[in-house]
Amino acid sequence: MNVWEATQARLQVVFRDFDNVILAFSGGKDSGVMYNAAIAYMREHNITKKITVLHLDYEGQYAATTDYVTEVMTSNLDIVDPVWICLPFAAACEVSMYQDHWKPWDPDKRDLWVRDLPDVPGVIHTGNVPEGFPAYDGVWDYTVQQQIAGWLHRRSGAERTAVLVGIRTQESHHRYAALHRKDRAEASMLDGRNWTSKKGDGVFNVYPIFDWVTEDIWTANATFGWSYNKLYDLFHLAGVPINDMRVASPFRGEGQESLKLYRVIEPETWAKLVGRVNGANFTAIYGGTSAMGAKDIKLPAGHTWKTYANFLLSTIEDDEIRAGYLRKFRTSARYWTVKGGALPKDAADELRASAPEGTEFLGEPADNRKRRVPYEVVRFRRYPDDISGVSDFSLIPTYKRLVITILRFDHSCKYMGFGQTKYEMTKRSAAVEKYREIL
Repeated sequence: MNVWEATQARLQVVFRDFDNVILAFSGGKDSGVMYNAAIAYMREHNITKKITVLHLDYEGQYAATTDYVTEVMTSNLDIVDPVWICLPFAAACEVSMYQDHWKPWDPDKRDLWVRDLPDVPGVIHTGNVPEGFPAYDGVWDYTVQQQIAGWLHRRSGAERTAVLVGIRTQESHHRYAALHRKDRAEASMLDGRNWTSKKGDGVFNVYPIFDWVTEDIWTANATFGWSYNKLYDLFHLAGVPINDMRVASPFRGEGQESLKLYRVIEPETWAKLVGRVNGANFTAIYGGTSAMGAKDIKLPAGHTWKTYANFLLSTIEDDEIRAGYLRKFRTSARYWTVKGGALPKDAADELRASAPEGTEFLGEPADNRKRRVPYEVVRFRRYPDDISGVSDFSLIPTYKRLVITILRFDHSCKYMGFGQTKYEMTKRSAAVEKYREIL
């Protein structure tokens, strides 16, 4: 069975076992294929009950993305109910030291909006929010999407709702681990299917294309003649490799590499982005340099990486952002010096030659997680300042890695191996007061 046949089998389960279907549509290549595959299945099997296509609009994006979203949200309306969200939810901001999030469509910033509200059916904005709609102002985007899915589930009166999400495990180790963990509870899946995940009472996220690779996406588009976001054509002309093409909010970490392309592809949009969020221009210019933790970052004279990390933290004026870094660092320190962290066996073998005194190599992990390659648990006596000799530096816990995380404005600490939480920065003054003791 190839991935297309497997997806057809999964869609059969979806339309058989769920009485309400929502499709999360971002405007990118994966959600585009998910949309086209679902519509094709419905047409082939004469399914006439509408599905909801849910789109969270991040305001700041390429015109090509807006054009594609508009095409999708105004097509197939005999079997599609479009829900286009243009509300001031919180979106991650990794281009600024001063803010960990920004709010698209913030009515207080209307004069700075990158573009006008879309004028098509299905758009929900601050002027027409339906009764009973969940809280959204300043609420993180992932939380908003889940809450809207729950609201749509209740509104439909359905017994069971499937939220089709076009994500692929090739894109993220966290996604792979989340779907393949052997210790996942049966109650968190539908009938033991690892491509389903229960998110609420009667609501499941479903990942029908989780095992596709990038080449499968473009093979499907070419084979079936499906429409897609033409921004990818512009990326191709700009020399961006297919595995590096991202359609994401430009202020997220995933969108930083394409941020500089706005200046060439859409200079008018670029000018508005610069005025919309502090730090956009700086990141576009220096995002690939040592100024933001890339390439060969140099340690300032008279500093260790630990003292340099302390210095950088002292320059962050926002208490919540500083506390967020410290909270993640404290978790990392406890993990690697108390419990011990799992490294790929190849990295652990490289580490043996340069590991600090007292480092323990504790053998295979005792958990039941399914891993692609062999792993070994390593425990440090104290958190390392820096370690050389390991090919993938980002795998090893060091103060240098913390410095790079801060320089990249990586508020969710993905570079340190953390998955993003729904709301990273909460008010915890105790952590702020004690941060010098933690380091």
